[in-house]
Amino acid sequence: MKTVNGDLKVFAGNSNVKLAKDICAHLGLELGAARVEHFADGEVDVQILESVRGHDCYIVQSTCTPVNENLMELLVMIDALKRASAGKINAVVPYFGYARADRKAAPRVPITAKLVSNLLTVAGAERLLNIDLHAGQIQGFFDIPVDHLHARSVFVDYFKKMNLPKDEIVVVSPDVGGVERARRFAARMDAGLVIIDKRRPKANEAVVYNIIGDIADKTAIIFDDIVDTAGTLTVVAAKLKEKGAKRIFAVATHGILSRNAVDKINNSPIEKLVITDTLPAGRNLGPKVEVLSVSYILAEAMKRNHDGQSISEMFK
Repeated sequence: MKTVNGDLKVFAGNSNVKLAKDICAHLGLELGAARVEHFADGEVDVQILESVRGHDCYIVQSTCTPVNENLMELLVMIDALKRASAGKINAVVPYFGYARADRKAAPRVPITAKLVSNLLTVAGAERLLNIDLHAGQIQGFFDIPVDHLHARSVFVDYFKKMNLPKDEIVVVSPDVGGVERARRFAARMDAGLVIIDKRRPKANEAVVYNIIGDIADKTAIIFDDIVDTAGTLTVVAAKLKEKGAKRIFAVATHGILSRNAVDKINNSPIEKLVITDTLPAGRNLGPKVEVLSVSYILAEAMKRNHDGQSISEMFK
């Protein structure tokens, strides 16, 4: 990738510095100098350590664990750049936290994804770049442009290199809500589609009722956007194995992997869980979890945005 014009600057909060540095490596830039620290009581303390006047600035910050701390860092950094007369402020949020609270699923609950979108806009962000939102309609919560990027190309490349028998592959949507996401991946893989009919008695718990499609003697790739506690993922994998699946793989863009998720995966029929670096690994993920990088996708989108080129052309 050629070096972009000199008026683009990339900064990072503390959530995923490695990803930010990898993006800068693709762009041929140094990571912008900024101090992002915390006072003794936990308040965020930010200072931009170089001039940004008139520059096109990008802040790379996933709102992952600790979610509220990372979100606040992002908001304060946006404010710091705005008060330093940055030409344009772009929030690069590879993993958008609170995205699962995108509607009123029960009486008297908040739509927190909308609240967060308001916070980012009011703070001064003029554009948002993210990868695989939990629900596409969240783009409509923003009154600023949103570039909704997709990680499926890195997963397609990964599985193509495995040379799996084409006629045996099926892509599995772990719930009805993820069917469109799984269908697009299945089309890219030239594979069949299987849908899981499941219910959630309570948060982070799933019960499989039906499997729609043929799974016997197939290589199943469970395709989702988020794996949190891995409860749904491992329940679905066990049911697929019970129904005769020959091999089982799993894909999730955002590997939150809370609590004992890694242990669950290691003790499940899943051969490999493939995630991306939208969230930092931060610990030993064991032999079954593999992390792919989306730094090139983000870098290319940032370059195209900066140069006024089409971003949708990246995915054709």
